Amino acid sequence: MRTHRRTHRRSAQVEYLLPDEAESAGRARKLTSQFLTRSDRRTAGLDAEHIGDATLIVSELVTNATRHGGTCRLRLRVSDTQVTVEVYDSSPGRPVVRPPTTWSESGRGLAMVRCLAQRFDIVRVAGGGNRVRAVLAL
Repeated sequence: MRTHRRTHRRSAQVEYLLPDEAESAGRARKLTSQFLTRSDRRTAGLDAEHIGDATLIVSELVTNATRHGGTCRLRLRVSDTQVTVEVYDSSPGRPVVRPPTTWSESGRGLAMVRCLAQRFDIVRVAGGGNRVRAVLAL
């Protein structure tokens, strides 16, 4: 007879709907920082570097979503082992990761997110739009 030991992983999730405006990226950064710095999350292995990386990822993804896809939805999930950032938009086009160049003033956001994240994917959503997900390991 085998015994199964369950490990209980703590996790928390939050979701925000952000309007199609330039201020949404700043609001998303603030909401992300507040969510991740709650005292019960600090014990999950989150440190200032992880919070900074997650906040940067959120900023880039929300900026892209509001610039190209209108209103966006931000979902954050944190567990003992990872932070997951998902941004949903209503854009008819698919986001493209372009190689970063030194002379370009924009277009580096997704490449930067891909470098910071342990996992990164872009998926078309049924009904239209995209889900961009980045997972940071703790």
